[in-house]
Amino acid sequence: MDISNITAKVVGDLGDKRRWRQYKTRAAQLPGSQRTAVAGFERYLLHTGRVGGVSIFEDLTEVFERSAAEGTPVREIVGADPVEFIEKFARNYPEDSWIGREQARLTSAIERAAGAGK
Repeated sequence: MDISNITAKVVGDLGDKRRWRQYKTRAAQLPGSQRTAVAGFERYLLHTGRVGGVSIFEDLTEVFERSAAEGTPVREIVGADPVEFIEKFARNYPEDSWIGREQARLTSAIERAAGAGK
C-alpha cells in the first residue's frame, strides 16, 4: 500500500496540503522520543483510516511539543497502552474519519428504513 496515496486522500485540497507540510515540519523538529511517538501514531492513524483531515495530526503534535517543553516522558503522556491512547484521542475527531462518516450514513439509512416500514 502506497502511503503517499493515502496521505493525498487524507490531506485533500491545497490549504490542507499546506497544513500537512507544516505539521510534518513541526513533527520533524520534535526531540527523538516524541518524534518517534508521533510518527508511530501517524502511521497507525493512516493505516486504520481513523482520519480524514489534518487537525488530528496538528493537535497530536501539539501534545508532544508541550510534553517535550515540560520534560514529560512519552510513556507518561501515552500510558501503558498506546492503542488505547490513540483510539481515545481519535474519538475527538469522529467527523473527520471515513469510519465516522460511514457510521453516520449507516445510522441514517437504518432510520430511513425504520421510518419507511411503519
